[in-house]
Amino acid sequence: MASLLIKNGLVVDTEWTRHSDILVEGSRIKRIARNINTEDCPEDTHIVDASGLCVLPGIIDAHTHYHLVSRGTVTADSFLEGSKLAAFGGVTTVIDFADDNKVSLLTSTKDRQKEMREMSIDYSLHQGVYAFRDSLRAELNQVKTKGVGAIKIFTTYKNVGYLVEKRDELKEIFSICKELGLLVCVHAEDDKTITEISENWKGGYKPKDHADLRPAEAEAKAIKYVGEIAGELDMPIYIVHLSSKLGLEAVRDLREKGVKVICETTPHYLFLDRSKLEGPDGPLYVMTPPLRTKEDNEALQEALIDGEIQVVATDHCAFTREQKLESDDCRTIYPGIPGTEELLPLVYNFGHVSGQLSMGQIVNLLSTGPAKAFGLYPKKGVLQEGSDADIVLFDPSEIWTISKDTTHSQSHYTPYEGMTVMGRVKMTYLRGRLIMGHDIYLGLEGDGQFVKSKR
Repeated sequence: MASLLIKNGLVVDTEWTRHSDILVEGSRIKRIARNINTEDCPEDTHIVDASGLCVLPGIIDAHTHYHLVSRGTVTADSFLEGSKLAAFGGVTTVIDFADDNKVSLLTSTKDRQKEMREMSIDYSLHQGVYAFRDSLRAELNQVKTKGVGAIKIFTTYKNVGYLVEKRDELKEIFSICKELGLLVCVHAEDDKTITEISENWKGGYKPKDHADLRPAEAEAKAIKYVGEIAGELDMPIYIVHLSSKLGLEAVRDLREKGVKVICETTPHYLFLDRSKLEGPDGPLYVMTPPLRTKEDNEALQEALIDGEIQVVATDHCAFTREQKLESDDCRTIYPGIPGTEELLPLVYNFGHVSGQLSMGQIVNLLSTGPAKAFGLYPKKGVLQEGSDADIVLFDPSEIWTISKDTTHSQSHYTPYEGMTVMGRVKMTYLRGRLIMGHDIYLGLEGDGQFVKSKR
């Protein structure tokens, strides 16, 4: 692979922003300096002028569901298609999920890794744990050895076998994870609350009812529940896709008690509200947890600005428009929306418009923060000598409109249709190789690598 010299760009890290040149040799960053003379580079060095552009570390989408088999169908974006749309959004690494087959976590992890080998960008995994068993300590140790640094548990979905019901068993899972240094990630919705509402429900089951069938109170109660267990064991907890003001307040209460809570939210909980669930296109906006109110949007936006949220990811789970509109019943609508490609421009646009998030803070939320949380740092999530040359050239001033025609998900729709944003990815490099440039995709099937967690 020829060497690469990126010159004259505004290099952005979490600690500093400065005009610098970056020399890449092979797959790693070799040197960063104010001015690197071309005469000092290898003969075959490819030179890229990044004048007027921000140079960012590759974005990490820490919560994706590509090629998810669900309810007898499969999501629209395969690993190949997910890689492509990610590259257009400056995303060079995703952290996807392996389901628990309840027989062997190692087999679960290996099967998912095997499926993901066709990816054109790098990837890591969270391992689902849906049941306690006597062999669990050994199983978790095996997946840790395999390079998995986090598990995911659910406090809901008893009906499909995801819920660990007994508190003592859940606490034992947490304890084993603390012992092994695995991060526990939680989908926080209280199953009992949701079940009681459902059993006593007198309303309909239109998309707009989804938000009332799975209310914010259920999220807050579940966060309190898992947070208390984490507090008893003096260990951190990671809350995925925080969606509500009540959930945020539960996080604050835990932190006041000394519990370390890492919070993730998503663009849809920041910028979309439950009014999207009304009308004929309502099914397109059904996901779990549901969209909340504008008051919830504003609370999460303030928390993002104040540093109370550490990671913004997408929960990308894209079904086609046709799949989504097959049903108008929120109980049977395929849940999930696309979002990986829109992640960076949406968060940048918000930070720029509000004037309260620096580019360095945005890099921390979308790259460095998730890399550190999941043990990928400093291989990923940073521009420094020796790190992987995952590099994004980003035009901070380009104004464009997000639409199904300007994005690349095979869902053939975007929940952010018609939103005009400032800031657009121009070039994306994966380990020194250009995988998207000048609106042309250059990713190679199978070029992605599994990134082991070093937690």
